[in-house]
Amino acid sequence: MKADAPFVYDEPPIHFARMLTPCIHGPLIMPDAPSEFRYKRVLLKVSGEVLMGDQPYGIDMPTVDVVAAAVAAVARQGVEICLVIGGGNIFRGLSKAAEGMDRANADYMGMLATIMNALAMQGALEKIGVDTRVQSAIPMAAIAEPYIRRRAMRHLEKGRVVIFAAGVGAPFFTTDSGAALRAAEMGCDALLKGTSVDGVYTADPKKDATATRYETLTYQEVLAKDLRVMDASAIALMRDSGIPIVVFSIREEGSIQKALTGEGTFTVITNKAA
Repeated sequence: MKADAPFVYDEPPIHFARMLTPCIHGPLIMPDAPSEFRYKRVLLKVSGEVLMGDQPYGIDMPTVDVVAAAVAAVARQGVEICLVIGGGNIFRGLSKAAEGMDRANADYMGMLATIMNALAMQGALEKIGVDTRVQSAIPMAAIAEPYIRRRAMRHLEKGRVVIFAAGVGAPFFTTDSGAALRAAEMGCDALLKGTSVDGVYTADPKKDATATRYETLTYQEVLAKDLRVMDASAIALMRDSGIPIVVFSIREEGSIQKALTGEGTFTVITNKAA
């Protein structure tokens, strides 16, 4: 009798390292976001000044670690989260342009500051086991992925945190505009704006003791009252995309999760009047 032909396994090999080390490569199956969360996919916009902590300038790593821990807490519960971080703690292009520097060059320098902040946040997140990708609007292959929309969405679907850096890659646009654009492109359910105050006020609460906080606002009210939550182009894009903006204090413990569940103190900006 003729011997059977040897069995040949012609399927691609399984990457066992990926199966056994989800903390490095990202979880294979992400849990659904808890039902009490209002939003499944969000973009978190953090001002660069938040990362200064109590310092007058630069990056305060203990503060970065606190923000990273708050992001990790919601990401591990199944919320798909991406970030845009400003660069004002290192360099603010608009102020330097006012001092006589060429505006385009000043804005490009500000974009580089956002990349520095993004790398600091990536390091803080990965240190606590959260798989993170930085995508830059300005090609920097040695340190970040180029911005590719479909790749970024795939990262989010796999449970990775994505940090968008370098704004939109062009001068004359703020990181607020970049955040609004990326939120719309990613199909986010909300844009969370983490600031040093717990919402939008009638005036600067740090300078005016009589300032009162708005519970809700419409996009049109923000523009008409010139409240300067974000720049006008960002507000208009969120209005046209129908994406609510939640303004809250990121300095408060657990504030990101509270903003997602509706339990915290914040201002919501939508198309609907209160």
